[in-house]
Amino acid sequence: MSSALLGPAVTPGAAVRGPSEPYASYAPDAALDAALHPRETAYVLLRESDGARGVTLGAVTGVGPGSGQQMLGVLPPVYPEWLGDRGFGAVHGTRFAYVSGEMANGIATTSMVTAMARAGMLGIFGAGGLGPARVEQAVAELREALGTGSGWGVNLIHSPNEPELEDHVAGLLIRHGVPRISASAYMGLTPAVVWCSAAGLRTDAAGHIVRRTQLFAKVSHPDVAERFMSPAPDELLRALVADGRLTAQEASLAARVPVAEDITVEADSGGHTDNRPLTALFPVMLQLRDTLIARHRYSRPIRVGAAGGLGTPQAVAAAFALGAAYVVTGSVNQLAVEAGLSEDAKELLAQATIADVVMAPAADMFELGVKLQVLRRGTMFASRATRLYEIYREHPSLEAVPAALRAKLEREVLHATLDEVWAQTRGFWERRDPAQLVRAGQEPKHRMALVFRWYLGRSSAWAIQGEADRRTDFQIWCGPALGAFNQWRSGSFLADRSHCTVTQIALNLLEGAACVTRAQQLRSHGLPVPEAAFAPRPRPLG
Repeated sequence: MSSALLGPAVTPGAAVRGPSEPYASYAPDAALDAALHPRETAYVLLRESDGARGVTLGAVTGVGPGSGQQMLGVLPPVYPEWLGDRGFGAVHGTRFAYVSGEMANGIATTSMVTAMARAGMLGIFGAGGLGPARVEQAVAELREALGTGSGWGVNLIHSPNEPELEDHVAGLLIRHGVPRISASAYMGLTPAVVWCSAAGLRTDAAGHIVRRTQLFAKVSHPDVAERFMSPAPDELLRALVADGRLTAQEASLAARVPVAEDITVEADSGGHTDNRPLTALFPVMLQLRDTLIARHRYSRPIRVGAAGGLGTPQAVAAAFALGAAYVVTGSVNQLAVEAGLSEDAKELLAQATIADVVMAPAADMFELGVKLQVLRRGTMFASRATRLYEIYREHPSLEAVPAALRAKLEREVLHATLDEVWAQTRGFWERRDPAQLVRAGQEPKHRMALVFRWYLGRSSAWAIQGEADRRTDFQIWCGPALGAFNQWRSGSFLADRSHCTVTQIALNLLEGAACVTRAQQLRSHGLPVPEAAFAPRPRPLG
């Protein structure tokens, strides 16, 4: 990776400094130049005649008694590789403490994951919403491309309405030796996620517990975080042993370690989110982590990462400044060349601002009233999905929906009759989980939920496939970070979306975060740092 491809931004008329050329350390652009060259050692100086503070890069001469200037401090290089917890890279075999998150329905594609792994980062395949056969195919592709080592993992999403599906996916991830599993949307522990955590636990020659599978847990509530940062409950472990899914030895070891050693604190993100601000949520999670490590007397740390709202270098730098061991990006990666999303959907995302998001009912937790964050600009999905949930709450069955409302629903939302939608829904569940149809035959309310979930599920597929006649029904998961990302990339080489590869996005965010970190160091040493130092622009990196 190039060492200085992000800077400096040159003031009109100013001379351009070469990488090792001296320059006037008290000049107005000195702090800007030092900030935009974070990989060089910076020396902070004090001019005795007027108390001015300056900075220089490279060798320093003429400092000391009688020289008229004093050395106030030395700022070592800030490399993107050094941001975050170096233990993260040691455990996961990465160069950077950076993860591309698991955008569901395969939007986080195998090609995206492979690109991240080969660039020294970690990519998670978006298995949520996919059937077991498609997940198994993706695992096979990733194993062939990357082996079972560093750089990749697969998502396991909580499926409260389909526990058998969750168990099935968990089983195939374990069976195929997926090295990392990222658990998301969990409101508590399930047998499936504990199975993923404990399967393959063993001790090495020194008696240290070794994990075959590294489990990440995405959390946004302290109560859920505590469950994942604690050992698995005895009753779940006993049940898994009784089922033959764990050995007694694995269960015994699981009682001595947290369910997950990588906890991703998810703030205001796209998709499932509680919309909490990272600056309020993250310190609470760190304190909880420290409390639980002391309570359970763990022999090694729990790493806490940050996700949600990370679409600019400033946001990434802020996350690391909060103490994040690693960062996870999501919404911004939907604009990546490798993202499994149609060009029509990407074009809508490319126009989004930070205000162009809204909460809407979630397909996978529709009956529970759970919502997720989606794009509002250019699509009517949120309002239409909300209306479906209102009808679900107000009526006991499809047959109870008034004729006029039913006709409007068929005409304006479904673009098909309820009977036609039910026929498609029935065919889907016959293949995926026939038990849902048995329940629908016994519970009219559940049958109504399945019909309405057809729209919520298909709306995501329409966005992925680019169904032009359903463009106003596109469901595109999106957080405000995407609007910030769009503003940041405007006018830069990333404005051309053909340059928005997942690795260019990642490298620019990380390199920019290093610049912002250096700028803050300079400011904390009393230098007048121009605002441009806190706004590094995207540039081609490689």
